[in-house]
Amino acid sequence: MATKLDKTIKRELELDGKAYMVAISPEGVKVTQKGFRKGQELSWRSIISGDASLNEDLNVSADATNPQF
Repeated sequence: MATKLDKTIKRELELDGKAYMVAISPEGVKVTQKGFRKGQELSWRSIISGDASLNEDLNVSADATNPQF
């Protein structure tokens, strides 16, 4: 039987030499660079409904049409 998620769980993750904090809460998931407050946040509703995937696809599409010089 799984444990109910009723409070925030924080874990550290290292990616490309940078440390990030991952917070999993009843509201959703938030990833911030360690030492910073702002980060990427997704609600469970947007993940389950597919809105998160749609948002990522839109960002990739926008990046492809606006190359960085």
